[in-house]
Amino acid sequence: MKKTTIGYAMTGSFCTFEQNLQQMEELIRRGYEVLPILSYNAADLNTRFMKAGQLRQRLISITGNEPIETIPDAEPIGPKKMTDVYLLSPASGNTMAKLVNGIYDTPALLGAKSHLRNDLPLVIAVSTNDGLSMAAQNIGRLMNWRNVYFVPFRQDDPVKKPRSLVADFSQIPKTIASAICGVQIQPMIAQKEEKAET
Repeated sequence: MKKTTIGYAMTGSFCTFEQNLQQMEELIRRGYEVLPILSYNAADLNTRFMKAGQLRQRLISITGNEPIETIPDAEPIGPKKMTDVYLLSPASGNTMAKLVNGIYDTPALLGAKSHLRNDLPLVIAVSTNDGLSMAAQNIGRLMNWRNVYFVPFRQDDPVKKPRSLVADFSQIPKTIASAICGVQIQPMIAQKEEKAET
């Protein structure tokens, strides 16, 4: 029986990369096939959080698949029905703004467009410092799109970054399972993250 294939598209919220790699590992453990896709920034930029080459090697090691890093390689995702669910995680404010306005100028975005042509679920895991500012209108518009589902999200630091939103990445597997059934997981506003006792 063919495994359900998750197109896992990462964009430039670099501080969340490690959490996303952990969720890829969890999806593999749950029996999904994972096809990694990268925006240009995710694929090319070395940051204090992770080097581009390190990310690429980790993706191959976890999924067994070479990441899609070019627009020509992303274009067949829809026509060839390469993905059953498409996950944008982390989904930066820049990526969501482009998606809402029909700008598909990175492999991650073109892959999303190509996937949606098949009326299959697109799952978004928000990670943006302006989620309660400029990006709020785009999040709201995406919530009204057919076949679009959100991983529950919260303010990650209401005092120091009062407009910042980040997905509860640990809920990615549950959100995907729910989206496959055509249901938005609830509550969409995640509970406060519990601090580990010291």
